[in-house]
Amino acid sequence: MRLLEVVELTAEEAEALRLRNIKDLEQKEAADQMNTSQSTFQRILSSAYKKITEAIIDGKAIKIIKK
Repeated sequence: MRLLEVVELTAEEAEALRLRNIKDLEQKEAADQMNTSQSTFQRILSSAYKKITEAIIDGKAIKIIKK
């Protein structure tokens, strides 16, 4: 794993993925739980999906960072 390139996922992006894909919350519910607007939640989720996809397709490690 040390030799892999790393894609950094923010804790916020990880939480958005968890709420949407594991908790199966709708966008409005998930945005409310994250105390953000639906449009901001969607931007966070889109960013997370892009990073996860890059890691899977390009064989990179995923690191969750805390800001």
